[in-house]
Amino acid sequence: MTLTTTFKTLHNSPGSTARFSPVLSQAMLGAVGVMLSISASAAPSIYPTGTTRYDPAKAFNSFVLFTGGDNIAHLIDLNGNSVHEWKDAASHSTLIDPAVNGGKPGHVFVTLEMTEGIGTDLVPGQVSRRVSKTVGELDWDGKTVWSFGDKAPGGAAQQHHDWARLPNGNTVVLANLVHPVKGFKQPQVLDDVVYEVNPAGEVVWKWIASEHINEFGFSPAELKLVRNAAIADYLHVNNLKVVGPNRWFAAGDKRFDPENLLFDARNANFIAIIDKKTGKIAWRLGPHYKAASEEQAQPRNVPRPVDQISAQHDAHIIPEGLPGAGNLLVFDNQGLAGYPMAAVPRTGGSRVLEIDPVKSEIVWQYTGEDSGGPAWSFRSTHISAARRLPNGNTFIDEGQSGRLFQVTREGEIVWEYVNPYSRIGKDKLTGRVTANNQLYRGQPVPYEWVPAGTPHAEKAVVPPESSQAGIPPGP
Repeated sequence: MTLTTTFKTLHNSPGSTARFSPVLSQAMLGAVGVMLSISASAAPSIYPTGTTRYDPAKAFNSFVLFTGGDNIAHLIDLNGNSVHEWKDAASHSTLIDPAVNGGKPGHVFVTLEMTEGIGTDLVPGQVSRRVSKTVGELDWDGKTVWSFGDKAPGGAAQQHHDWARLPNGNTVVLANLVHPVKGFKQPQVLDDVVYEVNPAGEVVWKWIASEHINEFGFSPAELKLVRNAAIADYLHVNNLKVVGPNRWFAAGDKRFDPENLLFDARNANFIAIIDKKTGKIAWRLGPHYKAASEEQAQPRNVPRPVDQISAQHDAHIIPEGLPGAGNLLVFDNQGLAGYPMAAVPRTGGSRVLEIDPVKSEIVWQYTGEDSGGPAWSFRSTHISAARRLPNGNTFIDEGQSGRLFQVTREGEIVWEYVNPYSRIGKDKLTGRVTANNQLYRGQPVPYEWVPAGTPHAEKAVVPPESSQAGIPPGP
């Protein structure tokens, strides 16, 4: 059974009275204690975390998976209870679909081990660059059942951002490759590479981005900017997805072969599909779009031709069986990116776009304005994600603020959660304690993905009116 099929056949279950682990409760109280010790921050100093809004009748009820700043992959229910955990050395946990995993539920990809990588000569401003040494698959009990690292080129996986299990049992891994590339200003380039790795952890196929640079749609002038980029991370590919079965291929469009791989390059503002058989770029969106004025608000009418996307994340084809199947869904951060730098509205926000990939038309979008706020009320200029749900809602990870939420097609927020698992650090200049609750990626997880009997709750959460949330002013 695929995740999509599982999503489609689920029924909303009644609220559960099952008790959650006291260990989890103590851990959450400990996190609260740490947070209370932190002085007022630049953002609002007091704000709620956990589930802040939840309408079980309108939301698609499920679990959610994400890795917090505590380096733990949390599986939560929509009431915010952490019902299961896996250790994760980084922040890229990803569920594995039982349909391509021998029917085994509850398996995740995580980073098992980190190591030091090349630093200041590659990424300006960084004293050191931690890279993944070993990545792996954990079962429900946290046992490692597959890993990749010791047989990787250079003896370290250097995986970043994404990975995916293939129907043939192999795994595609998005990784970095540090090497000189002829014609580049930087003596060493932080290149993006895709490895296909077999169950024994051996590389059986690879694709290197720099070998296809002339296929990315850059003009000669733009290509000169790319080759003379001030940083070695010239593309910053941030996601990798298997295209999967879709209506375009069924109608004869071979560009959307289900075995092909889709990725996006944040720094270069384009999304592309790799032909798995030839390695060539089969389809591309960007890097050229209809320009947007720095002062003018982005248009909201749909359908319309795709306009300026910038610094995007989590592009993928909506799977069969879900509303909008075959269309491209992408979190358009509207951050700074491009060769040359794209002009984006000064006071604009981020967008989630659903795009017809054949017509290159936006057919649905979400912005802060769709929920009754200004455009900039929904804004994450880096990280973040979006996924379509079986009931037509869209799950959104506003990663910069650590906010996960669901919206209806009309923009009503029917579930909202703020990450309480902050990464605690120390400011190098002042020595003050710092807290960062950003989330790279959250993912909705169907109830049937977990072993039977795993508890979950579906209790409505109604937030107070904003005017009643604080202490009323005195006379």
